[in-house]
Amino acid sequence: MARNSRKLFVNLPVRDLKASMEFFSKLGFEFNPRFTDEKAACMIISEEAYAMLLTEPFFKSFIRRELCDTTRYTEGLFALSCSSRAEVDEMVRKAIAAGGKHAGDPQDHGFMYGWSFYDPDGHHWEVLWMDPKAIG
Repeated sequence: MARNSRKLFVNLPVRDLKASMEFFSKLGFEFNPRFTDEKAACMIISEEAYAMLLTEPFFKSFIRRELCDTTRYTEGLFALSCSSRAEVDEMVRKAIAAGGKHAGDPQDHGFMYGWSFYDPDGHHWEVLWMDPKAIG
């Protein structure tokens, strides 16, 4: 299998699609109009990664289990990389200003720096920078 040959589409349930789109737009994300309608929005994370924000009723049409109550439980950690520590701080500050909530304090490990927030639907986003020398 060729390296980097796959795209990632993370599907997340949201209570208010318009509010979720407004929230993530304030963080600098754009949406692909071709895959966005009244039930779903395709948030572009990169050329290889997308978050599909699906209204809860539409999301439920794909699953057999109950939705996770994100006010009480963590369904997963969704990590976004940034090009600098400053970009990490900027994104988290924008998220809080746009209605998100702090999920934890900044963590500085020298070669890696991260901070996190909950979006309005309670999804846990980890925002991180990693020194390119540590990756290579």
